[in-house]
Amino acid sequence: MNCDWVKENVVLYIYDELADDARHTFEHHTQHCLACRQELESAQAFKENMVALPVSEVSPNFLASNRMKLQEALESTEQSHGFRRFFFDLAGWMQQIKLAPALTVALLMIGFAGGSLTTYRIAKSNQQVVPGMPSPVSEANIAGIESVVPTDANHVLIKYDTLHSQTAEGAADDPHIQQLLLLATQNNRNTDVRLDSIGVLKSKAQIDIVRDALITSLRYDKNPGVRLVALDALKSYVRDVRVRDVILDALLHDTNAGVRSEAIGLLDQVRADSSVREAFRQLARGDKDKFIRTQSRRYLENTPDLD
Repeated sequence: MNCDWVKENVVLYIYDELADDARHTFEHHTQHCLACRQELESAQAFKENMVALPVSEVSPNFLASNRMKLQEALESTEQSHGFRRFFFDLAGWMQQIKLAPALTVALLMIGFAGGSLTTYRIAKSNQQVVPGMPSPVSEANIAGIESVVPTDANHVLIKYDTLHSQTAEGAADDPHIQQLLLLATQNNRNTDVRLDSIGVLKSKAQIDIVRDALITSLRYDKNPGVRLVALDALKSYVRDVRVRDVILDALLHDTNAGVRSEAIGLLDQVRADSSVREAFRQLARGDKDKFIRTQSRRYLENTPDLD
């Protein structure tokens, strides 16, 4: 028995992915080889320590920003052309399957279930959907938002894609409609969809998940028009620490002069805050924008130094 083979397969062993004959050979070798047994014990201890660690909840802002970055990366990645996309390492794949019989069964079950599900969805696509009564759909099944059309003060018409294009219509405070609107704020392919969705959501900024989406748009959206609309939607919540921080970040780092000008105007109402005053001092000393320098100095002159 080769010690290198044992070390290469120790992870498969501790996760019960070795075939029965390979597992028996692995155990027999580690019983008589001190170095390999120590390697196995070390891997098992590492697995137990990792399982014991608490699982941190991902923040909505972090999740949304990474989805946007992933979508941009996928859009910019060169796709395979011709028949190259159909070739893969068949021998290597079959070797992995031989070493993982449980995985083989799982793949066969997934393939069967996928075929059944596809047939069901194709049949389902021919059914009529009652207008104004959208069927709930999970976020994972939504491929993209095509358009957002406000029909009145509290009503919106949304066209979105799953396996086929669908339309949902309802009040802006309907949970299903809100879910689609929040997804629309992440639509990197269509600026108009992002603008329209934020325009509808701005009246719902008192809801935490909506405010988080607006904060994400202000911080990460590449279109200055979208950032301006998000900034306007957040203007009534500047005293929220999260909102104050993202507006302060826009003032200091945004590349658009219009966004920065709007941001400094909103921060006037929290200029007594120490972090805001420090930012004003920094900008008053040497910002390239004359308007920003002037406003920063004026706010500092009219703000008592509380330090």
